[in-house]
Amino acid sequence: MKKEQVPQDQSKTYSGHKKVIYAVNNQGHYEAVESNGWEPEERVTLAAVDELNELTKQSRKNVEQGVSSTLEYFMYSRRFDITGLAQASGFFEWQVKRHLKPSVFKRLSIKKRLKYSDALGISLEELSHLPKKDLFL
Repeated sequence: MKKEQVPQDQSKTYSGHKKVIYAVNNQGHYEAVESNGWEPEERVTLAAVDELNELTKQSRKNVEQGVSSTLEYFMYSRRFDITGLAQASGFFEWQVKRHLKPSVFKRLSIKKRLKYSDALGISLEELSHLPKKDLFL
């Protein structure tokens, strides 16, 4: 992409910030250029946020019905998926999937729960209970 072609679409997902994109200048060399957004990127980002919000709402229902552990709710409300939470917590994906079951999660050691609470940025106490109202929605 040429320097003059870097999109400047005033993306609301950037919240007034700018992003650096590398583009080719007139001499044919790469140069860092600031962009304040790109409309297709904004659409995809907003769709992903909407999907995570829906997953958060559904996981709240799953926890309330005893189908899932609170870990599932916090995973989605903190914008993680199974792969991301596995990477952030140090568990394998199959372990995270298993820990989403309430019967398995309630038997986890404090040490394992602490790994999750650290990755999610919440306390052990918070991890054990659904909040009264949804986060980030």
